[in-house]
Amino acid sequence: MKARPVLHTLGAFLFILGLLMAVPLGCSLYYREADARSFLFSILITSTAGMALYLAGKPKEGKAIRHREGFLIVSAGWILASFFGGLPYLLHGALPSLTDAYFETMSGFTTTGATVITKIEGLPHGILLWRSMTQWLGGMGIIILSVAILPFLGVGGRQLFKAELPGPVKDKLEPRIVETARSLWIVYGIITVVGFIFLLFGGMSVFDAVNHIFTAMATGGFSTKDSSIAWFNSAYIDGVLVAFMLLAGMNFTLHYQVLTGNFQSFYKNSELRFFLGTVVIATLLITADLYLHVSADIGRAFRYALFQASSIVTTTGFTTDNFSKWPAFSQIILVLLMFIGGSAGSTGGGIKCVRLLLILKDSYRELYRLIHPHAVTQVKLDHVSVSPEIMKSIWGFFALYIGVAILATILISSLGLDMLTSFTSVAATLGNVGPGLGLVHPASTYNDLPTLGKWILSLCMLIGRLEIYTVLVLLIPEFWKK
Repeated sequence: MKARPVLHTLGAFLFILGLLMAVPLGCSLYYREADARSFLFSILITSTAGMALYLAGKPKEGKAIRHREGFLIVSAGWILASFFGGLPYLLHGALPSLTDAYFETMSGFTTTGATVITKIEGLPHGILLWRSMTQWLGGMGIIILSVAILPFLGVGGRQLFKAELPGPVKDKLEPRIVETARSLWIVYGIITVVGFIFLLFGGMSVFDAVNHIFTAMATGGFSTKDSSIAWFNSAYIDGVLVAFMLLAGMNFTLHYQVLTGNFQSFYKNSELRFFLGTVVIATLLITADLYLHVSADIGRAFRYALFQASSIVTTTGFTTDNFSKWPAFSQIILVLLMFIGGSAGSTGGGIKCVRLLLILKDSYRELYRLIHPHAVTQVKLDHVSVSPEIMKSIWGFFALYIGVAILATILISSLGLDMLTSFTSVAATLGNVGPGLGLVHPASTYNDLPTLGKWILSLCMLIGRLEIYTVLVLLIPEFWKK
C-alpha cells in the first residue's frame, strides 16, 4: 500500500471541500444569518487539514497508484467528507452531537436523504444550502469532481473513476479519464440548470428551486420543507420533479450521447426500457390500489402513485404523501423499488436495473437449459454477449447486497426496534432512498433511533453508495498485504 499518494489525494480532496463551503458562506452573508461564522471556521479547519495532508503525502517518487489505493481513497474520501462536512452543523448547533452531524452529512454525500433534523424550516439558509449541496456533489461523486478539476495530481485517475462510478459497466466517454469526468459533470450541470428554470416557472422561489433541483438531480431527496414536496401542493412541480428524477435515474452516458447527437442509443438501450417499464408497472399497480382503497379520485391516485414510484425507484426519497398510511400492497411495491434502484451510471442507488435485468436473463437461460440441456446459449445485453466473469460479479454483488441487508437488519433489530422499522430503515439506507416505514416513515425522521443504530445505518449508506465491493474489499486481510 502506497500511503503517500493516498494522503496526497485525500488532502487535495479535503482542500476542495473546504473551498466549496464558501458557497453556503456567501448565502449566509447574503441573508445576514448567524451560521456564517460556523462556515468560516469550517472552511479554515477543512482546508488547513487538507493542505497538511497534501503536503505531508507528496510522493517522493512515481505518482501512479494501483486499484488498492483507488478503493482506499474513495472510501476514505467519503468518510472524511462526512466528518468535515458535518462541521457547519456542529459549530452552528443545528445538530449538536457528532453522531447526528455525521449521520446527516453521510446521508447528504451518499444522496440517501435520511434525516435526523425535526424542524427543517427553522434552519438558516446557509445550512439548508450546504445540506442540498452535499447531495448534489455526492450525486456525481466528489472524487470524480476532484479528478476532473485537478488533472495535475496524476495519481490514478482511472482507478478513482472505476471505484466511484455507480454500476457494473463503466462506459468511457472520452479517451482520457479527466475528459470523461469533465463530460459527466458538464451533462450533470446542464440538466441541473434546465431543471432549475422549470421549477422557477412553477412558482418556486430561487432559493427553493436551487435546493430542490440539486437534490432531485442527485436523487437525494433533501428538501427545505418539513413536509417535503407536499408543502408546495402543485401538480406542475410534481410533474417537473418526476421528469428530472427519472432523468437522474438514467445512465448519464446516454444523456451525453444524446447531447452529442446520438439519439438512437437512447431508445435502443434495454436497461432504459427495463427502468421505465418498472416505473410504469409500479405506477399502474399503486394507482389501482389507491383508487380502490384510499381515494375515489383516480387522477389524484395516479399523481401520487407516479410521483412516489418515481421517487423511490430512483432512490430520491421526495414525498407528496405519507405512504406509511397507504395499503400494504402499495407499501410492498415501494419497498421492492427500494432494492431495484436506478440505472447503472446514474446518481441513483439500489441494486441497479442492469444487474436485475441480467440476473433475470441468466435465470431464464438456466431454465431453458433444463429443457434443452445441449443448447449453447449466452446472456446478451443490447445484442452484446455478457461474459461469464461479469455474470459472476453480478451474482456476487447480489448475494453480498442481500447478505449485508440481512446482517444490518439483524443488528438494528437487536437494538430493540421493531421488524418493520429495522428492515425498511436498512433497505432505505443501503439503497440510498431515505424514508422507510415504521418509526422512519415519510412524516418522521431517524432522530429517535439509538446512537449505535445511526452509526450502523451510516455504514449502510456508505456501502450502498460505493457499490458494496469498494468498501467491503477493505475488510479483506489480503488487501493490506504487500
